[in-house]
Amino acid sequence: MMGWYDNGWMNGFGMLMMLLIWGGLIALGIWAVARLTRSSPTASPVETPRQILDRRFAAGEINAEEYAETRHILEGRIATGSTPRA
Repeated sequence: MMGWYDNGWMNGFGMLMMLLIWGGLIALGIWAVARLTRSSPTASPVETPRQILDRRFAAGEINAEEYAETRHILEGRIATGSTPRA
């Protein structure tokens, strides 16, 4: 007697679909747990212009004269030996 579950290809198709559904649910669960337990990325601190200047001087990108002149400009003072711009 032939029943609903006696079709050969239907048994294989049903098993495949059930495997895909369970696999998808398990993958979704793993993704959700990973997403919810991950710490949120903190924004990297923004460097101030003075910190950038200090870093560039420490790295040797600028010399002491350029450092002093730029520091004076950043602090709102005019560097010695230069004339104010109009």
